[in-house]
Amino acid sequence: MALDETNSLSRLTEQFPGYEKFTSHITSVTLSFVLPFLYITDRHNPRITASLLNQIYRNSGDCSPTHFAHINATACFTARLLYDTVLNALAGWEVTWENGCQNWPGEDGKRYNDSIDSFLHGLRNLRNKSWGGTAKGSGRTADEEPRMVLLIERAERLKDNLPDLIVPLTRLAELSQVKITTILLSSARWEDIKPPLGASPDPYFIDIDPPSKQDTVDSLLFEFRSASITHARADKQDKTYHPSLLPLYEQYVEHVYNVCSLYTTDIQELQYIAAARWPGFVKPVLREQSDAHGDGDPDPDGTCTELTLPASDGRMRLLKFFTPSLTTALDVLYPRLTNATDWALANDPDMQASEEAQCQTNTEGSIIVDHLPRMSKFILLAAFLASTNPAKSDVRMFGRGADKQKRRRRKSASPKKAGAQTTVAKVSQRLLGPVVFPLDRLLAILGALLEENDVENRPHEPWFELPGEYTDMELGRVHIYAAITELTSMRALHRTTAVEKLEGPPMYKCGISFWVAGALAKDLQVPLNDLMWDPV
Repeated sequence: MALDETNSLSRLTEQFPGYEKFTSHITSVTLSFVLPFLYITDRHNPRITASLLNQIYRNSGDCSPTHFAHINATACFTARLLYDTVLNALAGWEVTWENGCQNWPGEDGKRYNDSIDSFLHGLRNLRNKSWGGTAKGSGRTADEEPRMVLLIERAERLKDNLPDLIVPLTRLAELSQVKITTILLSSARWEDIKPPLGASPDPYFIDIDPPSKQDTVDSLLFEFRSASITHARADKQDKTYHPSLLPLYEQYVEHVYNVCSLYTTDIQELQYIAAARWPGFVKPVLREQSDAHGDGDPDPDGTCTELTLPASDGRMRLLKFFTPSLTTALDVLYPRLTNATDWALANDPDMQASEEAQCQTNTEGSIIVDHLPRMSKFILLAAFLASTNPAKSDVRMFGRGADKQKRRRRKSASPKKAGAQTTVAKVSQRLLGPVVFPLDRLLAILGALLEENDVENRPHEPWFELPGEYTDMELGRVHIYAAITELTSMRALHRTTAVEKLEGPPMYKCGISFWVAGALAKDLQVPLNDLMWDPV
């Protein structure tokens, strides 16, 4: 294979930052001699490596003709699919409706997908056809024999789908007597998929280093430049990918990497998340630019080619405002629970701003609790008491003792004597705001409330004889945890710990006000002031 050193290598270096060493290595190896078997391990970005190899081998020079086939082991899950896909790609044959959806027929019109022997026969026929004859005596030399390259992406799937073909594929040049190089690209090691008893030869190993942060940022910037050129050629009025926004986009993708790199460093996954959030991120900047030039098009005549970028403090405010949405995008888009377009429409910054403004203006009506079930109201009331009362007061406020009056009131402070040292008065926790509490404390307070205020509304169950036995059974049901999750989605409860955190119990914080809690207590006939450590 021959590459134009001045154009192709520089273009590949710009398009694939961090792969300079691998590109020079793979080109020097293929220029020296034909390797029958290569195994490339990329644990981080195998799809980008496959795209790079695709670019290298499809841009081979005319002096060394190369037939290239790129297949995916996930798609070729049967032997016939693999044989037909490889031969069609090496021959440059496209299966279309006009040719009757026929695979590459060759010169003799035979089928080459029956067995491995017929597949090897098809490779030899393809070699002879490209060589310009059926034998070496037709004026061709062995040095002019065309080279073939077979790239198998996600090669670890061969062990599950086609384990019997691993040995023939690794010995393809030996069995077919054709100048063909088999490249297996995988995120797994060769030791994990190689056949037993040494049936396959040892490959030429190439391990790709993980990309650095700067390489990842440069890859995302290259995609931005490509999108800018595409929008300019299409003559679109959308300024989302305007070239003058490149400095802002660079700072934006660095922030995306800092937020998401703890969970994934896949460049294409980061690009997917960044592309989903970028239109909403740059929307305030474009709106300000439009307001500066009037309500119409900010550049009606095409004379203004630059957009005014916000200052450093404005960029920091934008990044701070959109940071929660980046984590939300990671939770939804990385497992592909939805697509980027629908997520961007559902998380439009204008809709978020209006919802937040509505939540700030409404006090009692911010959370509608009239439609909630009775158990959800008890959960909200228990959450309010857990966020308001200190944890050390739970035994005194909710414990069942012989004398119930001993646990109902906090001791009032005695008047200070003259000359005594004065102390700073403590502010009520209700005025300071809610505090976080663990899930087990919420369930304990909920059990106390149900045992004291919900006995009359329960159905009579004769097999529950011990006091509190029905309440313990009720707290262990699934609908209690489902109600807590629903209240969290309604923002009536706020979960302060990450969902993926496994150590420790989940921590919550109450999201309703004192007046909403009072309305709930009145509806449930619960004496709220008697249960508060600092009564009103």
